Amino acid sequence: MPRRVSLPGSDELFRETSVEEPAADSVTASGPDETTVAEVSESNGNGLPRSSGRVRHEEKITVYVTADELVDLEHARLELRRSHRISSDRGRIVREAIAIVLADLNLNGEDSVLVDRLRSR
Repeated sequence: MPRRVSLPGSDELFRETSVEEPAADSVTASGPDETTVAEVSESNGNGLPRSSGRVRHEEKITVYVTADELVDLEHARLELRRSHRISSDRGRIVREAIAIVLADLNLNGEDSVLVDRLRSR
């Protein structure tokens, strides 16, 4: 006797599984960037603004690096994991580095590390 397997149809496979209902006392947010803006504007305890961290990023840039720079970045990621027990990806490390450099530029202007390094090259 042949057995016939019953599979779900596309309506069942692609049905909506969760519905978010806004709280009655909450104000409607204008978009997903509000969390990111709030996180970036906060201080992380040492006066520097935070990077966006682990949120969905809507914008993208492409940065070309040398093989040595990529290896150094990977070594930094592994060192953070090995010595400091911080699990991170390369993108998050780069976003943190950008936040630090931009904060230094805003704070120190002409005397910032970024201005100094870009002038010397």
